[in-house]
This record gives sequence, structure tokens and C-alpha cells, in this order.
Amino acid sequence: MPHAIDTAPARFADVDTWVFDLDNTLYPPGLDLWRQIDMRMRSYIADYLGLSLDDAFALQKGYYRKYGTSLRGLMIEHGMDPDPFLANAHNIDLSELSPAPELGAALGVLPGRKLVYTNGSRAHAAAILDKLGISDHFADVHDIVASEFHPKPQETAYRHFLGLYGVEPTRAAMFEDLARNLEVPHALGMRTVLVVPPGLAVSPADREAWEHDGRDGQHIQHVTDDLPAFLRAVHGVIGRGGR
Repeated sequence: MPHAIDTAPARFADVDTWVFDLDNTLYPPGLDLWRQIDMRMRSYIADYLGLSLDDAFALQKGYYRKYGTSLRGLMIEHGMDPDPFLANAHNIDLSELSPAPELGAALGVLPGRKLVYTNGSRAHAAAILDKLGISDHFADVHDIVASEFHPKPQETAYRHFLGLYGVEPTRAAMFEDLARNLEVPHALGMRTVLVVPPGLAVSPADREAWEHDGRDGQHIQHVTDDLPAFLRAVHGVIGRGGR
């Protein structure tokens, strides 16, 4: 899959709302953060249901694929209280995460409102944004609790998000690391940008291969392996009046 930056002026000139996924989008997926979350979820499920780690892993991924998040499946199938699960899953070591001044600068000059839309928790997002030093650039964080536990990629979740913030989808752009999470935004009229690791031709080791299905689909309008550079390029085009 090509990793070229495509600024396509006409696609971004009238965007007034910029929507960003959090994990593996606003920070490099090569860090250990998602693996930590994955392992903590697995251990929690094993303890909660009295399963082996292998059985918990199989259940976790099965619910993730079926329901959009493992948590959603656990709530539906087992009546799990989401709050302790989320607090445990996101109790991770952020020492590998460094400030991102280039990303902050690129966000700072981008005109319009910036929002974080995550299937994780608000507390997790706040910790990540603070460590990156980019909290001040975002108007709000829309988390899984605000989504009433309806996760991406469910259409219900996106429509709820758009309505809550008064987002006109044809004037919005969405940035995600998972192609399947961009299908509905594209269908609703949003610009879509897939954020991938530098030089990556295959799925990361801490992700299932099916999670990256659709990366060559028509719903992927732009691909970048350098988010700050992409945002700077888009701003440059907008600053020239889309020409």
C-alpha cells in the first residue's frame, strides 16, 4: 500500500472539524502502549471469568471482532461493569511516550475545531495527550462512555458523535489507524485519512491481521505515515486558498 502524502486541496479546503483517533494514531504504533493494554485486558478477563490466559485471549479477540470492542461483548454476554475494566486496561506505563512538539505545532496552525474520538476512556486519552503535550489543541475528547458503549465501527456510534458535537460530516476529516473504522465516516461524507507506521507493509505484531482489512478500499481517501507532515501539507494548501 502506498504511504504517500496526498494533500488533494479540494478535499480539505472547507473542513472545519478535524477528528482524530487516539491509540496508534496520535502516537507511533511501534511503542509498547497497545500491547500493554491488550495484555491487561486479557488478564482481567481471565480473572473475571476464571479462564486460562489463552482462553481469555480467544474470547477477548472474538468479542472484539463481533462487537467492536471486547468490553462491549463482555457487557452484553456477561454483564460486566465497564468502569473497573477500563481503569485496569488503561493503567499502563507511559514512560516510552515522549512529547510531540512537531505534532503540536501542526495541530496549532490547523484551522477549525479538533476532537479526539476514541474507543478508550477519557482518563486514558487525557494521560496520553498530556504526555504528548498536545492537550490544549483539542476542544474535547469523545470516549466510549460518551458513546454509551457503542464503539467504532458501529454506525450508531458515529451518528451519535456527529450529533453530539454538531459536526457536519461533509465539512469534517477523520484520522484513524484502522481502515475498518473509516468505512462509515466515508459513507457519511467525511474525508478519511489512514495513519500507518513508517514503511509498514504488514500488520503490526500486536494486531490481528483482520483488523487491517480494507486498507486498499475506496473508503480510504488518503494515507500517511507521517501525521505532522501531512497536517502541515494540508495547512499549506489551505493557506494558499486551496490552489
